[in-house]
Amino acid sequence: MIKKNVTMSDIAKVMNVSTVTVSKALGDRDGVSSDLRERIKQKATEMGYRMHTGTHGAKDGLNYNIGIVVARHFISDASAFYWIMYRYIVEMLQKQNYYGMLEVVDDVLDGRGEIPNSVLDKRVDGLIVLGQFSDEYINRLMSYYIPTVFLDFYGSSEESETVLADNFYGAYMLTNHLISYGHRRIGFLGSISSTSSIQDRYLGYYKALLEHRIPLRQDWLIGDRSNESDIFPSFTLPQDMPTAFVCNCDETAYKLVNQLKAAGYSIPDDISVVGYDNHIYSTISSPRLTTIDVNSRAMSEEAVNIILHKIRDGSYKRGRTLVTGKLVRRESVKNLTLE
Repeated sequence: MIKKNVTMSDIAKVMNVSTVTVSKALGDRDGVSSDLRERIKQKATEMGYRMHTGTHGAKDGLNYNIGIVVARHFISDASAFYWIMYRYIVEMLQKQNYYGMLEVVDDVLDGRGEIPNSVLDKRVDGLIVLGQFSDEYINRLMSYYIPTVFLDFYGSSEESETVLADNFYGAYMLTNHLISYGHRRIGFLGSISSTSSIQDRYLGYYKALLEHRIPLRQDWLIGDRSNESDIFPSFTLPQDMPTAFVCNCDETAYKLVNQLKAAGYSIPDDISVVGYDNHIYSTISSPRLTTIDVNSRAMSEEAVNIILHKIRDGSYKRGRTLVTGKLVRRESVKNLTLE
């Protein structure tokens, strides 16, 4: 009996190869020997897999490739948050018989970044743009009229399809958590002008202060980076210290904890610190960080679903999709109400 809904993963298991190898073989791409390519195609036919050539000559006019565009500085190390997102996206695309093509772009801050060759050569059916890019670069990219979804950032265009972590509400929850523990002297660590995510997290922090009639102190708003990714090795801290810091990400919080400890502060006895993302830095920190767990899998799934809908239906619109995270309580916050 022919198996229904056969996927590349099914073929890969039977052939004892990777799903990427199957994708390359079925798409006639480099990296697979001619003998293995033919054996994979034969097995795919036997299993009832719907073959796609991966070329412009496909009967349905599709390539079954999705470009995943990311700025190089966002994936500068193997543990980077966007590598996790990328792996989720590729995994989900493979289940839909699509191949995810990573497109790494340099010089994106001033809009001069190169447009990926896959876009210029029309080898992709759609794009998932991962992480912050300048409006100038986005406008150039959109001028090629390829279905596009923006993941984890948004620009100024009201027409764009975006999938975002609910950064505003997440930072609002974090700040309210500190306030419920008796903190009223709360600083924010993050360069507000760097990314839309940091801006939204700052605004969530500020909303919590406003609701509790806590004055915003400019000397407690501290930058943490020179651009989107280059976090400072240390931060310029105020003379009059708050009792707690809301940090825009776990890496910043981790570095702050180490800087404060080196200066003689005890965490959380002297100063409480919270992060954001629930990335690896939240658990290697000592103490471990209270943070917001960003649901990167759900965000990736939303992005994949939207881009495939847009490819099938050119009039499909979703607009802005928010994915809410959850508060993770750990040891980096002191409860002042117990004193």
